[in-house]
Amino acid sequence: MKFRFYALQITILCLLVFIVQLIIPRLTDLFILDSRAYHEIWRFLTSIFLHASVAHLLYNAFALVLFGSILELMIGGKRFLAVFFISGILANLVAVNFYSSSLGASGAIYGVLGALILIRPFLFVWAFGLPMPMIVAGALWVTGDIIGIFAPSGVANIAHLAGIFIGLILGAFFRPYYKKLFGEGDKSRPFILDEDRVRAWEDYYLR
Repeated sequence: MKFRFYALQITILCLLVFIVQLIIPRLTDLFILDSRAYHEIWRFLTSIFLHASVAHLLYNAFALVLFGSILELMIGGKRFLAVFFISGILANLVAVNFYSSSLGASGAIYGVLGALILIRPFLFVWAFGLPMPMIVAGALWVTGDIIGIFAPSGVANIAHLAGIFIGLILGAFFRPYYKKLFGEGDKSRPFILDEDRVRAWEDYYLR
């Protein structure tokens, strides 16, 4: 399984699209998600690559490169792309019913987060300024978005929730592949304590 850096490639594409948005402002209106998506269905996909501001882009870029790369490493590039695009498009299908317009990769990124939560719930990540397991970070993200629904701030919280829910489903689907690839949960395989590895560990951590 080769690591293709798909998360980084998508991030670079978003950056290039944002530059074009600044040069050609009308581009955003042509591809943003709004009610026109019912008969201009490409908007469900193209709006994923649009961003409203530099801060919006940087926040999504950081999350996508970090969590997207972790997920790609765990389940492979093609499965990562499936999680990203299925989550993003389906989250947009939900969001179009609640917001007059929306844009950004957040729904897709939350799908990546949801998949990670299901596949590696106790993977420690840095979130909210603290190290914590993915499952705890996910609970906090979901809580924040639920609160955001009742205290609107211009963030498509419902799209986030839809994305993470879809990601959880896809994570459940791909988790067996991860377990097979990395041997997690294989009770039939004996535990072998390799002396050379123990010595290498001692030399590195106890010197």
